[in-house]
Amino acid sequence: MTEYYDELETRDPGVREAASMAALSEAVANAKDNAPGYAKILAEVDPRDVTSREALANLPVTRKSDLIELQAAEPPFGGLTTKPARELARLFVSPGPIADPEGHGTDWWRFARALFAARFRKGDIVQNCFSYHFTPAGAMFESAAHALGCAVCAGGVGQTEMQVQAIAHFGADGYAGTPDFLKMILDKARETGTPIPTLKKALVSGGALLPPLREEVRQQGVNVLQCYGSADLGLIAYESEAVEGMILDEGIVVEILRPGTGDPVPDGEVGEVVVTTLNRDYPLVRFATGDLSAIMPGASPCGRTAPRIKGWLGRADQTTKIRGMFVHPAQIDRIVKRHPEIRRARLVVGTDGGKDSATLICEVENGNETIAERIANSVQAEIKVRADVRIVAIDKILNDGKVIEDTRTYD
Repeated sequence: MTEYYDELETRDPGVREAASMAALSEAVANAKDNAPGYAKILAEVDPRDVTSREALANLPVTRKSDLIELQAAEPPFGGLTTKPARELARLFVSPGPIADPEGHGTDWWRFARALFAARFRKGDIVQNCFSYHFTPAGAMFESAAHALGCAVCAGGVGQTEMQVQAIAHFGADGYAGTPDFLKMILDKARETGTPIPTLKKALVSGGALLPPLREEVRQQGVNVLQCYGSADLGLIAYESEAVEGMILDEGIVVEILRPGTGDPVPDGEVGEVVVTTLNRDYPLVRFATGDLSAIMPGASPCGRTAPRIKGWLGRADQTTKIRGMFVHPAQIDRIVKRHPEIRRARLVVGTDGGKDSATLICEVENGNETIAERIANSVQAEIKVRADVRIVAIDKILNDGKVIEDTRTYD
């Protein structure tokens, strides 16, 4: 059995990075030249200069939350596609609402690589339990399965007893869908006394695959792996049988940024996942997912050499309200940049005597009361809310990507 989907997966990391940076300039040029929305967003950018991660870090960030406003102003896709809707293959509407395109071509969303890593092969029958209604997940995994030469039973969501019957009737080899629905199907098979011995593998997404659930499914003979993607970007990362982090897809460039900013964080530090696609139809440039993760050191034991992330570690949008004032992560970043002695900071919001309280914790080497007072003045000027400042040693703030931590409860 072939171990890897293609030769790209085992490239020398330096060769991969050089190829990605060479493709980056072309992707930015395609976006600026052929997508009217990006012609505006990238108006001041010369694509010929975007040949390194340092250059990429100077480009504007487009957030998933921006799509609603962009698409309302310039329907249907905010001017971010290079082709009109009539020349695309499928049109979707995800919650938001956000319109999502699919272009023509084999495995347009790139999920075949993740299915292959989960041991799906030509001739397998896949029970596809992702939704086919308006949102693209069903189509994403069906097109990926077809690219591998698999047959697909379009199960969609719901009707667990019929799902069990279909798996038994067709002898399905694998499952694609959410983790919790896989458990429901296996429970229903046991409840109804319907043997489904052919079901041996699964690729799940769209929900947390917690260790107890993974083990429970494996105890029932199904080897389950997970992948991470979005309706806008397609595949971002996937597990291999090594189950040590999630391997980044070969068709994208990923950055991990400090939440609320455009600034990359050091490898290993938790931040927001930001993706640039090399897709010619929908060339998203520095697209912020709103998800938190971190780059892992080294390569996967499975032999794939692409960088890995730790998986989903929470949401990056930490905007909160203190004493009637909205406070955003970008404001905390501006405070930090005013004081070069601050390495990292976190605003902790709580209550004191029934009133909102705020404390800015700052990692500072050799800090003193004078520094704390100057930082407090910057906090007051930036967020219009008075906050205590607490100076701590380097590496005392938990590495979890939080810039604003709201500890208030409303029980």
